[in-house]
Amino acid sequence: MGTRSNRGMVLEHMIEASNRTYRDKGMALVTKRPTPIRIERITAGKVYGHLEKASTVDFDGVYQRRALQFEAKQTGDTSLPLANFHEHQITHLRQAVQHGAVAFVIVEFTRKRQTFYLPAERLFTAWDNRIGGRKSIAYDDIALTCLEIKSGRGVPLDYLACVDEVLRQEKLIA
Repeated sequence: MGTRSNRGMVLEHMIEASNRTYRDKGMALVTKRPTPIRIERITAGKVYGHLEKASTVDFDGVYQRRALQFEAKQTGDTSLPLANFHEHQITHLRQAVQHGAVAFVIVEFTRKRQTFYLPAERLFTAWDNRIGGRKSIAYDDIALTCLEIKSGRGVPLDYLACVDEVLRQEKLIA
């Protein structure tokens, strides 16, 4: 798990386990989007290929009749580098929000052993201000203003508890 290509795999496995639990309990249907890879050759049991096209986000699904679109990012640093995102991912999340989806990033700070729900709108603000500004979102900022994701309801990483809070806030504002 030490290679760059495997960064975030532990987090993604936790999210996939949570998604199976949500599905099995009839709470939500959320799946990992496959990365579009074109296989070029297989030699001595090794697969060689390249990305066929830019992907959108890591996960999508439906919860309480709302579309969910989200990325999973893991960092050991004291900030979330914006370089961990690609322009096409930001564009996709913006379009998802415009169409009414609940869009967010699940951010794990491995050294702190904490995971947070970062609303897409907060990511957009940081992204739009990165030129001439910060190139990351500080852990302290995320810890103070974002919801922490914990285990609960028999779910290893109960991120839907945060979605519930966001939907409650939407109803209060509307």
